[in-house]
Amino acid sequence: MKITVVGAGNVGATCADVLAYREVANEVILLDIKEGVAEGKALDIWQKAPIDLYDTRTVGVTNDYSRTANSDVVVITSGLPRKPGMSRDDLISTNANIVTSVTENVIAHSPNAIIIVVSNPLDVMTYAAHVTSKLPRTKVMGMAGILDTARYRAFLAEALNVSPKDIQAVLMGGHGDTMVPLPRYTTVGGIPVTELIDAARLDAIVERTKTGGGELVKLMGTSAWYAPGSAAAQMVEAIVKDQRRVFPVCISLEGEYGINNCYLGVPVILGKNGIEQIIELQLNDNEKELLEVSRQRVSEVMAVFDNLKK
Repeated sequence: MKITVVGAGNVGATCADVLAYREVANEVILLDIKEGVAEGKALDIWQKAPIDLYDTRTVGVTNDYSRTANSDVVVITSGLPRKPGMSRDDLISTNANIVTSVTENVIAHSPNAIIIVVSNPLDVMTYAAHVTSKLPRTKVMGMAGILDTARYRAFLAEALNVSPKDIQAVLMGGHGDTMVPLPRYTTVGGIPVTELIDAARLDAIVERTKTGGGELVKLMGTSAWYAPGSAAAQMVEAIVKDQRRVFPVCISLEGEYGINNCYLGVPVILGKNGIEQIIELQLNDNEKELLEVSRQRVSEVMAVFDNLKK
C-alpha cells in the first residue's frame, strides 16, 4: 500500500507523520517543490520509527512525480497558507493553478488513485482537482468537515468538561464562515447536547467553530497544521483499511439535498472505493436555509474559478 502526500509544509508533514505512526501504509511519499524540504522531513519521520515503533517507510522527493507512481491514495496539501487578514477566497487564483498542476501530475503517474484535497479555499480546490482529474466524484474529495467537526467537538468538550472521545457531531456546508454545524445531531455519550448546555453557550460555540481557522491564523500568523494534518490522515486510514467510517466530506453534489453542481461538505461513508455512500439527513427548515446560504457562497467562489479558466 502506497500513499503520497503532496506538499511538505506543516500540514503535509503532519499528515505524513500521522500516517507513518499509525502504520496506515507500507510506504509514504512526501513531495515538495522546495529542494531538500521533503527529503529532510521524511528522513526525520523515519528516524523516529525506532522510538515510536512503526515500520512505515517515509521517503521525500523534490518535484519528482515518477516516485509517486501507483499510489493508492494521494493527499494534496500544496498551496499558499493564509496570512492574517487574508480570507480563504483571497487564495483562489494562485492555489487553483497549483492544485490543477499537481492533479495533472498525480493522475499521469497514479491514474487509479483516490485524491483527498486539503488546500484552501477547500471547496473550490476540490472542484479544481475533480474537473482536472476527470475521475468519478467518489474518488476526489475535500477534507474540511472532519477538521471543523473536531474543532466543534473540542470546544464542546472544554465547555462541558468532558472527554472529547464521547462527543459525536455532524457538520455540513462549505469550509468557512458559512459552514453549518448541526446541534440537533450532536450527542455527548449518546445524550443530546441540548440537554447539557444552554442555547446561548451552544450558539457561541457554533460561532467560534465557524471562525476556528481564522482564530488560529490570528494567534500564529499562519494556518493550523496539527489538526488538519491529522484529519487528512484519518480519511486516508478509513479508505486504506476499508473502515467504512461516517465522516463529513466535501464532494460534488448531484441532486443530494436538492443541490446540483456544487461542492459541499456532507456526511458520507468512507471505504476502499473512496466515498461509498452519501448520507442524506432529514434537515429542518432552518438547517435547509443555512445550507442554502452556504451553497450560494461556495457557488460564487466556484464561479471565480470558472472565470479563471476562460
